Amino acid sequence: MEGSPSLRRNRDFVLLQSGQLLSTFGSAMSAIAYPLLMLVLTGSAAKTGYVGAIQFAPLVLISPVAGIAADRFDRRRLMIASDVAGAAAVGVLAAAVLTHHARPWLILLVAFVDTSATVVFRAGNVGALKAVVPQGQLADAASVTMARMSVVRLAGPPAGGALFGLTRGLPFLADAVSYVFSTISLLLMRVPFQEERASGARTRFREGLVYFWRIPFLRTTMGMIAASNLAAVGVPIVVIVLAHRHGLSSAAIGGFVALQGLMLLAGSVLSPFLRRVFPMRAILLSEFWMALVYASFLAFPNVYVLAVAASLHAFWFPNTDSAMMAYSYLLIPDRLLGRATAASNALRASSAPLGPLAAGLLLSHSSPRLAVLVLSAPVVVAAVLGTLSRATRNLPSLDASPAAAGS
Repeated sequence: MEGSPSLRRNRDFVLLQSGQLLSTFGSAMSAIAYPLLMLVLTGSAAKTGYVGAIQFAPLVLISPVAGIAADRFDRRRLMIASDVAGAAAVGVLAAAVLTHHARPWLILLVAFVDTSATVVFRAGNVGALKAVVPQGQLADAASVTMARMSVVRLAGPPAGGALFGLTRGLPFLADAVSYVFSTISLLLMRVPFQEERASGARTRFREGLVYFWRIPFLRTTMGMIAASNLAAVGVPIVVIVLAHRHGLSSAAIGGFVALQGLMLLAGSVLSPFLRRVFPMRAILLSEFWMALVYASFLAFPNVYVLAVAASLHAFWFPNTDSAMMAYSYLLIPDRLLGRATAASNALRASSAPLGPLAAGLLLSHSSPRLAVLVLSAPVVVAAVLGTLSRATRNLPSLDASPAAAGS
């Protein structure tokens, strides 16, 4: 939007991103510590896969409630309450680990509560981002958000792995403390996180789901991303388990995850340039066709080959995600934003728990090659179907009105 200040001069946007940078850094450290802790306590690849599955389950189970809450209650207060719940959960696990009372069931319970708090927070955060960023800068803001997440993925896992190597409870303790920075940033922001709402207005989840589902572009790409999630969240579990079998240290395993973060950061930084050079359709499809890179592991089943392949695949994630975020903000009105986004997240994430679960079970009962084949094949199928889809051939313009774009 002409005349709007740059994102770097947007005080509330900088506060929101800064608080989330520190908070998500803590979450990235604990995210890698959950499967490592389960693997150390049980020695079971299948149970390690359960941790990955339980971390994604709230995206399906909690998203509807989170979306309703974000459209019904004050989003700032909702996000602060989520921070408190997440900090309490990981704090309990940190204390249990440090006192040698951690149990597998407690790891699963805390991972579920921690992720549930994150789901509720993000439901409110969608509206917060739209409130502080002008419409014309939403695509760039989405790229900045993805870049921030990529920095976290680059630095967080090695730091979490290193802290885990020192004392197993440290990553969880650091995560609990990091939630404070998110809360402080929210308290310092000035702008309301939602538009004025009509008194007594109903907030039914079905309304947001129907609104989202009737837009062909969003419906089609949601299904494609659901397929891509199998590899996106399942292959990292394969990397962790294979690296552990090879006797690599927890810091080295964090380095593998950081490599994906490096490629995500590169993709985020180059995303605005790629949007200018390539058609949006090519950018959207590239994430899915890149899954063919996993054929390299089928030919050379080595953990280093798999780590590189996963990183090359991850390079294209920010391009698809930033475009999807921008389209969502454009097409969905504020009064439905929480519910429609939650519906999208729940539908897309419905496959995410299957990735780690399938990875763990296949690694326990078959070969790593079969595990990677099962995880990556649906992504290639999504690439073929997406290429043939009319919805991706006739993409709406980001400059179009919501009514025109959603027709």
